[in-house]
Amino acid sequence: MAVKIRLKRIGAKKKPFYRIVVADSRSPRDGKFIEEIGTYNPVSVPKQFSVDSEKVLKWISTGAKPTDTVDRLFKNNGVYDVKSEEQGE
Repeated sequence: MAVKIRLKRIGAKKKPFYRIVVADSRSPRDGKFIEEIGTYNPVSVPKQFSVDSEKVLKWISTGAKPTDTVDRLFKNNGVYDVKSEEQGE
């Protein structure tokens, strides 16, 4: 089973809000998912991004692949930096 970390769109028309979820790559974008690990609100100023870094790193270590957009969000918000700090200690 190929597992992806991706965005699940919720919210009203022209007012997107996303949940960051771990899902089987074959399931639809807004369909069934395995676990919710965060949220992203691109409409607010400043943009709101919250994620459980421990869960993200756990899923990546077990083979889940983030989509390009989610990967960019993780890099811009320092999610991967948590991993390098843990290794340095």
